[in-house]
Amino acid sequence: MTITSCFRLALAAAWVSQAVVGATAGEFEPLFNGKNLAGWHVSALTGHSAASRHKSGGRWVVEKGMIVGSQDIPGNGGILLTDAKFSDFEIALEMNNDFGPDSGLFLRSTEDGTAYQAMIDYHANGNLMGIYGEGGLGGKPSVMNFRFTDKVTVITPVADSPTPLPVLPPAWPFFWRHGQWNELRARIVGNPPHITTWINGVKFMDWTESEKRHPDTGSIGLQVHGGGDFTKQFVRYRNIRIKRLDAADK
Repeated sequence: MTITSCFRLALAAAWVSQAVVGATAGEFEPLFNGKNLAGWHVSALTGHSAASRHKSGGRWVVEKGMIVGSQDIPGNGGILLTDAKFSDFEIALEMNNDFGPDSGLFLRSTEDGTAYQAMIDYHANGNLMGIYGEGGLGGKPSVMNFRFTDKVTVITPVADSPTPLPVLPPAWPFFWRHGQWNELRARIVGNPPHITTWINGVKFMDWTESEKRHPDTGSIGLQVHGGGDFTKQFVRYRNIRIKRLDAADK
């Protein structure tokens, strides 16, 4: 790729970032106060907390205006859930995770972590903003349009995705800014649900369930995956906000 091409890609990524700011301003209400975990609670009821025998659900703290999550002991993760439950909504947040831990954004989650998950599998062979049926949904669906290689800057497309990959792989390191804050967004409406996800303002997945398999309402959750030893690597989220959707918004 030429220097000129790289420069153009970088400009395009910057334009997308600015477009996101303009599109969301004033539409969302905060879901995290930036000071403490008021309105949130940890659940140790998922399989990710097996290492502690479900006595703890990972380590979740607030530092410098962000939620920071990690395993509390080797192999032990869990989920951080909102106390409030939601039905139709759009959720947006900024993410700056280490490349290694497996996380996720849970939509309409139960206490045991059954949810539609917007994937934040930020590791080799993982992906961002694909959709996965977590817990009792049995891995259905499992849709994505790219996978990371062993490098965060290099991705490979996934064939037969419901939504084609919207970013050319050579443009990825300019579009996705590792080590900086990027925006992830997900929208869920109806039941059977229609789920849409975005990365930095660009639509990455659009998928509709074929049958009703989950309650109409649930919590919003953030995940630290169990397994391995990720006590010294961290997931970081800030500027978490929600837009509640009524019939007119659908």
